[in-house]
Amino acid sequence: MSTPDADGMLAEQLLRLTRRIHRIQKQQLEPIGITPAQARLLRTVAFYDRPPRMADLAERLEVVPRAVTSLVDGLEASGWVRRAPDPTNRRVIRIELTDSGTATLRSLRTARRSAAESVLAPLTAEQREVLGGLLSTLVDGGARLPR
Repeated sequence: MSTPDADGMLAEQLLRLTRRIHRIQKQQLEPIGITPAQARLLRTVAFYDRPPRMADLAERLEVVPRAVTSLVDGLEASGWVRRAPDPTNRRVIRIELTDSGTATLRSLRTARRSAAESVLAPLTAEQREVLGGLLSTLVDGGARLPR
């Protein structure tokens, strides 16, 4: 059984680790010329089997649609995505990855692996597996909480 103080310390450690991961990730993304938010959106666009609508992206990212619009603007200006009309409904705009966007995704994956390795380096393979299971439990458990 944990005490409130121990739980508070654990929460603080998780927060510090999250901040460290964000710092490392930001350093890894700088040479690519992409922000963490843009990188997340680019990965989200690639997640879909067919080009998503802006509303799909906003829902998946749990943000307001105007936040997606400005992120897409930045990605489009960099040539990583393009807006395209939906073939079945001209009023709907879909977001497509460009070849450059696909190449950038490969660079992002490499940067994420490098960032993860620097954080996880002190752990053995077995410890990483245990940590992955614990984090999955926490993440999946949080999904059931009411909003």
